[in-house]
Amino acid sequence: MASHFKQPEDNGKRGRHSAPARRVGGNPRTRLTTRRGGDESYHAPEGNPHAADTPRSESAHYIPVVSGAPVDGRRRRAHFAETDPYDLSGRRSRDPKKRVGRILSAVLFVVGIALIATAAGMWIYNQWNYHQQDELNEELAAYADVSDNGTTPPQVDWEGLKAVNPDVVGWIQIPGTVVNFPVYQGETNETYLRSGVNGNYSVGGLIFMDYENTAPGMVDGQTLIYGHHMLNGSMFKAVSDMVNQEMFDGVSTIWYVTEEATYELTPLLVYKTEADDPNARQFNFESEDVLRTYLSELLGKAVSKSADAETLIGQTSHVLTLCTCNYDYGDNGRTLLVCAPKPTEGA
Repeated sequence: MASHFKQPEDNGKRGRHSAPARRVGGNPRTRLTTRRGGDESYHAPEGNPHAADTPRSESAHYIPVVSGAPVDGRRRRAHFAETDPYDLSGRRSRDPKKRVGRILSAVLFVVGIALIATAAGMWIYNQWNYHQQDELNEELAAYADVSDNGTTPPQVDWEGLKAVNPDVVGWIQIPGTVVNFPVYQGETNETYLRSGVNGNYSVGGLIFMDYENTAPGMVDGQTLIYGHHMLNGSMFKAVSDMVNQEMFDGVSTIWYVTEEATYELTPLLVYKTEADDPNARQFNFESEDVLRTYLSELLGKAVSKSADAETLIGQTSHVLTLCTCNYDYGDNGRTLLVCAPKPTEGA
């Protein structure tokens, strides 16, 4: 849009068919007018035959249509060069500071896009790993039949499990939770930490017994079984949740089944510790009294416990402990659920 219109010069040259200027009365400096939607018509004021030839001031030749002083677009004004990245002609400012700012903005934009893409890729990758782990857990769960109310122990297809992986030693189930898994024992505690039954990478690995325990479990004074605390609620997440006393009280039975024996256990206590706590990995004790003293010390730092924990401790000679991570202190925290065999009737 032009900022103003200028009247064409006459120079005394009119066409043969041009209409003569109409003379009307009035001020010879009367402002020119235009018609909407057609050619502009310039009229000399009536009553002044020489009005058309009378010199006009600068203001009479220009009709401003925007407010403010007109701007010469061919020249860069200092005002725009100092304050705007673009001047009126569309050219970038040559101010070095603005050039650096533009480069920095572009770099930050590219870095931001890269970070978003990386985060999205990591999320998709993690979701895929969790999906793969869930499929593995479902495949393994098919090797055992469990009761709906947990009143009977799992019925395990040991031949089928051993055909897939001979390192299987037992089966752990906590009725009413997702804990329903075969238990494996590797050469080290790293063997099945991030590996599935076929040795392939698995984000949750397998449920496994400490490599220093005597297979198939419940032979040593304390049998220790590990499982990951998965953020989607699978594996041993339910064990970590039992730090809540109400959830602890909601579990009355834990089954541990081997090919030779079945153990019906009850939750004794839950305590928290650090990953490098040597006291947690005690398997053998000089006597039952030493084991009971050990358990009494754990009871002193329990975050949830059985109402009759002291009575149960006085009757037990073996315990099964389930260990998983907690995230209270990053990845260094551990939550342990100690389970004792249920007293036999008449004991």
